[in-house]
Amino acid sequence: MADKNILIVDDDSNICEFLRLYLEKEGFGTVIVHDGAEALEAFAAHTPDLILLDIMMPKLDGWQVCREIRKTSQVPIIMLTAKGEVFDRVLGLELGADDYVTKPFDAKEIIARIKAVLRRTASGSDQEMKVVTYDKLSINLTNYELIVDGKQIDTPPKEMELIYHLASNPNRVFTRDQLLDEVWGFDYYGDSRTVDVHVKRLREKLEGVSDQWSLKTVWGVGYKFETR
Repeated sequence: MADKNILIVDDDSNICEFLRLYLEKEGFGTVIVHDGAEALEAFAAHTPDLILLDIMMPKLDGWQVCREIRKTSQVPIIMLTAKGEVFDRVLGLELGADDYVTKPFDAKEIIARIKAVLRRTASGSDQEMKVVTYDKLSINLTNYELIVDGKQIDTPPKEMELIYHLASNPNRVFTRDQLLDEVWGFDYYGDSRTVDVHVKRLREKLEGVSDQWSLKTVWGVGYKFETR
């Protein structure tokens, strides 16, 4: 991890310095900015390996920054916020964040989460093309492309990872906790609504496309990608 550079985006100088000290102790390089506009400039200038992104900031908030970055890049993003509401967590993940940490956070926890996210993204880039196909459906996790009935559908990264995970294990039932662990990773502090929201959005894209497969709710348990 020693060659990895982290972009720290937070308007609290104390938090930035705290993160810088611990990250550099672990061998990471750091770049610090204090508002959303500077974040986009620094992202373009430094091409970081991961972004720690505060939500409540001047000029542009973290949601706006995340949305802009996701238009051109899949760089890992971990959201930082003093807020712990479910709505904030779900929104950040829907916009394409990879993880979510609520302040105040423990240094060991955030270092572990950074390393976990970097491991996941590195292993993904080293593997062969990840593509699952069914009737009128192609899920390409390597390029993050979802093709439904011949049309490419704009899909946030976590929705892509969720449908790929389910479709790669047809007819297997996953509990919500399993999906949070296996798709979001590293003991994600979410709840069942996070999974439900992502499944609901996927259904809007996939419902009625084919009678050969469907995204099914298994009541009282979780979800499965059912094939016939």
